[in-house]
Amino acid sequence: MVFRRRNRRTVAEWAREFVYPRGGFRRAAQYVTHRLRRLPDEPHRIARGIFAGVFVSFTPFFGFHFLSAALLGWVMRGNIIAALLATFVGNPLTTPVIAITSVELGHRILGIDAPMDVMSIIAAFTNAGAELWDNARALFTSDVTHWENLGTFFGTIFWPYLVGGLLPGLVVGLAFYWAAIPIVRAYQKIREGQARARLEKRLRLKSQAEAPQPSSGDDGRHAAP
Repeated sequence: MVFRRRNRRTVAEWAREFVYPRGGFRRAAQYVTHRLRRLPDEPHRIARGIFAGVFVSFTPFFGFHFLSAALLGWVMRGNIIAALLATFVGNPLTTPVIAITSVELGHRILGIDAPMDVMSIIAAFTNAGAELWDNARALFTSDVTHWENLGTFFGTIFWPYLVGGLLPGLVVGLAFYWAAIPIVRAYQKIREGQARARLEKRLRLKSQAEAPQPSSGDDGRHAAP
């Protein structure tokens, strides 16, 4: 195939680029910003999609951020592609900050006294995922399922994360929403002006090419009688 990679990436390369994109986060952010500005849609619809993607990035639905952003963007009648691209806000650099902020705020709101740090939150999600997988396999084997750790996880990590992430997600999402509208509108006007200038240039060149040219023997003067 024409667009197939010459050298396929290994699983390790996929994992490494997921944690740290090729070219760095600055280049990845520039790419996302470039794609958002070039989306062919109304500015307020793009802004709604951006809000959806940013807001979802503050939820603990890891592995389902794309699906959640697309669903929320669709419900809000926003641009789905903008919603998917905006989930980049929740990247490996920002997710630890989002996680610890959301969990601590959720603990305060729910009145839970369980000090947490970033590593304990990451370990809790990892252990919960492993236990879910083990319990799923136990349904088809003679192994015994265990739900005690999952109950603790949902009570002290997942539920506080979800509750505590609503307010920061709403604030940051609205900030991105209001900032995106004038930026996208200004960029679209610039692109429209550039497209209009290119069209006028092509029409001018076409009219010049179609204009009748004087013959080589005609010097523009009539011979004297």
